[in-house]
Amino acid sequence: MIDSIRGVVAIGVCFVVMAASRAAEPNEHPARPQVLVHYMPWFVAKPAAPVWGWHWTMNAFDPDQIERGERSIASHYHPVIGPYDSGDPAVVEYHLLLMKTSGFDGLVVDWYGLSNHLDYPILHRNTASLFAAAARIGLKIAICYEDQTIPKLVEVGEVAEGDRVKHARGVLDWLRKNWFAEPSYLSVEGRPVLLSFGSAGLTDREWEEALPRGADAPIYLSEHRRRPAAAGAFDWPTPKDGLASLDRFARASKDWPFRMSAAFPRFHDIYAEAKVHESYGTIPDDQGRTFTTTLKRALTDGSPFVQVVTWNDWGEGTAIEPSAEFGYRDLEAMQRLRREHVDPAFASVPDDLRLVHRLYLLRRKGHTRPGLAKKLDEVARLIADGRYSAAREALDRAEADVG
Repeated sequence: MIDSIRGVVAIGVCFVVMAASRAAEPNEHPARPQVLVHYMPWFVAKPAAPVWGWHWTMNAFDPDQIERGERSIASHYHPVIGPYDSGDPAVVEYHLLLMKTSGFDGLVVDWYGLSNHLDYPILHRNTASLFAAAARIGLKIAICYEDQTIPKLVEVGEVAEGDRVKHARGVLDWLRKNWFAEPSYLSVEGRPVLLSFGSAGLTDREWEEALPRGADAPIYLSEHRRRPAAAGAFDWPTPKDGLASLDRFARASKDWPFRMSAAFPRFHDIYAEAKVHESYGTIPDDQGRTFTTTLKRALTDGSPFVQVVTWNDWGEGTAIEPSAEFGYRDLEAMQRLRREHVDPAFASVPDDLRLVHRLYLLRRKGHTRPGLAKKLDEVARLIADGRYSAAREALDRAEADVG
């Protein structure tokens, strides 16, 4: 996770809003874990944009060039649909329907705030567009606010050094008045859930000063360790420790009011090859066993929330989004493990995932054909509702119409 389109890469900050102002009662926890996936809305791509964005190029790769049958991108892996633009409605629909069909309850979105610095407005626009789509499909959203943006804004003079807390309060107040009030926002008994990633943004003291108080205050989770103002913390892969870091988090979090366990498929960043900075290290994929091991553990350790890291951080190699290298393997594992450990009635199977890709291809192939868009909207509704047989029949008819 890195600060987008910049000369100096910065570790980001993620929030899932959970209450920090009072201890949580055991009955506040969900009856079963809410399974979320971390989502990056920062990709800019042709032809939606005139240029390829930094997260596809890192100023070192050219997606217009083809190497070994794939576009040259800043990743060791390649999305099945090719490098995409996060503002493309067809891409958003494809991603969210795949999440729903895989068995996710929602997503945690990386968000850089409200300023006009760098590409933050693009990330804000793309994040805002996710709310209506998530509500339509039936997914929850939590915000991962990158508080590393605050020292960045101080550096360029947009925020005075003495106004760091004031700026953070303004951001949190905007969230309260806007996204926290959305029906699709992830909450526990009416309280929104917020995460912050890393420790290079606000200090512990600044977080204590910035967070609101009261019965509707966010439930705040910090990364790895529980900050004094936090109700708990969320875990994140650390390549230098590998899977051993899971044991450390389990020991530290056993008595916290809230915790969010992590599952991940691998870690294999491209930073050294892109000359951004040294690699953070590697956690091997181990032929899919890393994901199944960490996901099973997270689903069964009693955590009220599980976060899969990540849907689409292609630069760090943690993406479970379908890829040329791994296909749908990780999403199929998610389906299977949800059924085994969370929801025995979960009905989606691997073939249902392919319906979403077929829908995406039709959006691309025939979006100008009269009447087709409405038919495809109905297919999306059927998939979101879990009516896969009906969706398959409707797709067959639409594909025949397009030819």
